[in-house]
Amino acid sequence: MTPAPHWQKSTFSDGGDGNTCVELAVTSALIRLRESDEPAKELHTTRTALAQFLRTLKKGG
Repeated sequence: MTPAPHWQKSTFSDGGDGNTCVELAVTSALIRLRESDEPAKELHTTRTALAQFLRTLKKGG
């Protein structure tokens, strides 16, 4: 049986009572992303693809 993922909230979340948080869970093969107000909808990516995406964002591209 696969263990349930450990979801972590973004430090950029507003911290209020609402569900306006981006959450991330890391498994051995994937990084899983979701919004806390719609936890059933997830995006899956790899470490390499996410790192490239973040580098592109930081460059302003």
